[in-house]
This record gives sequence, C-alpha cells and structure tokens, in this order.
Amino acid sequence: MGVLPVPAEVRAILLDIEGTTTPIAFVQETLFPYIKDNVKEYLRAHWEEEECQRDVGLLRKQAQEDSSLDGAVLIPLESGSGEEELERVIQAVVDNVHWQMSLDRKTTALKQLQGHMWRAAYATGHVKGEIFEDVVPAIRKWREAGMKVYIYSSGSVEAQKLLFGYSTEGDILELFDGHFDTKIGPKVDSESYRRIAASIGCATNNILFLTDVPREANAAEEADTHVAVVIRPGNAGLTDDEKSYYSLISSFTELFLPSST
Repeated sequence: MGVLPVPAEVRAILLDIEGTTTPIAFVQETLFPYIKDNVKEYLRAHWEEEECQRDVGLLRKQAQEDSSLDGAVLIPLESGSGEEELERVIQAVVDNVHWQMSLDRKTTALKQLQGHMWRAAYATGHVKGEIFEDVVPAIRKWREAGMKVYIYSSGSVEAQKLLFGYSTEGDILELFDGHFDTKIGPKVDSESYRRIAASIGCATNNILFLTDVPREANAAEEADTHVAVVIRPGNAGLTDDEKSYYSLISSFTELFLPSST
C-alpha cells in the first residue's frame, strides 16, 4: 500500500486492538471461546468473592435493562436457600453471558466479567496476547520521535492491559501512554473522540486513529480526528467506496512521521 505520511499536527496515535494490533482470529478463536467454555467453572470457583458478586450485580442490572429484547435472560436474586438455587442463579448468569456474546454485545457488565476471567487465564499462562510482528518496532520508533501512543478498544481497560502485559512480545505496557474503553463512549460515536482528546490534553486534529472498522473511522473523522483504516489478514473486507475514501495501511511500518526525516 506504500507510505502514508502522518500530518504534521499529529501528536498522538490512538490504536484499536482487534484487527489492528492483534489478529481478529486471536480474539474470536482464543479469547471469546475461553469465556464461553469456562464461565460456569469460573463463577462456581469465585462466587463468594466480592469482585465476582459485583460482576454478577452489573450483569443482573444489564439484564433488567435488556428485558424487552428477544432472547434476553434475566438473572434472579439469590435468597440463600441452598445449592440447587445457587446452581439456577449461576446457570442464569451463564445463559445471559452466552446470549450477550452471541449478539456481540459490548456492554460494560459483560466486558468487566470477561476481563476478570482473562486476568486469571493470562496469569496462569493459559492465554498469551497475540501481537502483529510490525507493531512493537513501529511503536518504539513513534515514541522515539516524540509521539504519544494510546489504546482505544471496546474491551475493558483491564483486558487491554492483560493482553499487552502478557503478550507474545512480553510485557509491552510501557509502550502506551494510556488506555480507553467504552466508558469514555462508544467507538462509533464522534463525541467519544472529543472526550479522548480532552482527556489527553490535545485537539482532536492532533490525533491519528488507526482502526479496521469504517464506522469507527467515520465517527473519528466527524470529530476532526485523522484516520487510517488498517488492512490485516482476517479483517472484514472493505467496499470499493471505502477503499477509495480512506487512507489505508497494511502494516504500521507504512506510517511516515515528518519528524523521522
């Protein structure tokens, strides 16, 4: 795809994860199946812990908000009347999690539980975060050139830090100046990019956002943020209009910083 010059006013690079720094296959074939396969066992093992109860409480509240949706699974309160009832409540949580995941929901409640489950999986070595080989060398060059680097993903900040802290490249958290998730706002909402700019203390046009999702790119552009769409193996295809409209890169090495002359 050649070289893409980075506009001179850019001071920070904002990175998506799935399909940008990390193969979609890792998320779809490793991370998400781990949740589906292990959520019941995890809940049984950690049910009495305060963190797990907070997670269940958030899921229960989300389930109430979703009650009018087709297939939504409510999570009953636990009255403390024995093991059989506990199993029913746990099964309701499992069914709710599976239902949300089948619809690719991005709710904070779901992401929080997933993050805590992944933390255990990373810490025990069951999972290592996969990173495209061009990512780390490129980010090191950007930082040497004075660029700030941030992450913005629909996965929780905790899940992001786990992926980069326990990655195939080792612990690379030092490469990032900050992390954002959907608590700052949805990635398809232009206001989210204005909030991120305010949070890191710059104008929106001082940011270059790299993502594989045109809807996210469009929202960022509406906020006057610079955008490049990343083409990686396994990513969804782009329309001809999208290919002609957006700046495209297939590797971080294709970004050319003016300060690197």
